[in-house]
Amino acid sequence: MSIVILLFSLTLWGIIHSILASNFAKDMLGSARLYRLGYNLFAAASFLPILYLMRTLPDRLVYQVPAPWSMVMFGGQIFAALMLLTAFLQTDSLSFVGLRQLFETEKRGSLVTQGLYRVVRHPLYTFGLLSVWLTSTVSQNTLTVYIGATLYTLIGAYFEERKLLREFGDGYAEYRRTTPMLIPWVRLGKQ
Repeated sequence: MSIVILLFSLTLWGIIHSILASNFAKDMLGSARLYRLGYNLFAAASFLPILYLMRTLPDRLVYQVPAPWSMVMFGGQIFAALMLLTAFLQTDSLSFVGLRQLFETEKRGSLVTQGLYRVVRHPLYTFGLLSVWLTSTVSQNTLTVYIGATLYTLIGAYFEERKLLREFGDGYAEYRRTTPMLIPWVRLGKQ
């Protein structure tokens, strides 16, 4: 039953999160100055109940990686966290979280293709997923949330790609042809 509750919660969160991420919702909600910050705060706060359910619903161990491999995995998580921070800082991080919009009019962003964005188009997703999947102790509930979050990330990346193509046109199309989506040096399907 825990799996069903978690999947339902993740699906509900994903639908609401996706609707609020749309241009339609942004236009409907009005104030561009507060939109991005409010969106990020809502996304984070509304995910907390899922984390609470993950920890409190009946659960059982799926696997536990023994030492020294668990330490290697933890080292990988530290690496992923550092790369996540690096990728975040390579964007307009103040605009990303919604703080710049509080003091300036929102401007069209620029296409970032340098640094980690030269290696993959979505390094925030890559290193976020790497950090999650390098967890050495995984229960039924955490596995459910990890799978759900991974699927949502992949679906979200697909729609984000469409939005970026509309926004940046040929520049993004060329970037997409030359840079893998999530896994360095691995190009899957039609890019």
